[in-house]
Amino acid sequence: MREFGQLESAIMDVIWAGDRPFAVREVRERMTYRRPVAYTTVMTVMGILYGKGVLHREKHGRAWRYWPAEVKEEHDARLMAEALRSGGDHRQIIRRFLERVSDDELASLQDAVVSTGSRPAAC
Repeated sequence: MREFGQLESAIMDVIWAGDRPFAVREVRERMTYRRPVAYTTVMTVMGILYGKGVLHREKHGRAWRYWPAEVKEEHDARLMAEALRSGGDHRQIIRRFLERVSDDELASLQDAVVSTGSRPAAC
């Protein structure tokens, strides 16, 4: 399961908010983080995120430009599925999860279940 640390999250927030690839400098300028972060630190973390498969990149002059490997919603949905499949009693995991969601979130879940209820069963 891929959860992000605080700096990784700050970087990914910038990347996901954009509609184009970003250079490290641009990400660093747009980041919201609790303290100043060196360019080389942002560059290193973005390289790590690329290595994890979270970011794609291409060379643009002397710099790399980065963009997300998946949209935020897809990333979050994959994490949720990985957590569900990580072991334990699925019914208990789902019950405990549902105990933690708000009424609005529960309504969204119910709508999603209804709208995907007609999909073919997995083999």
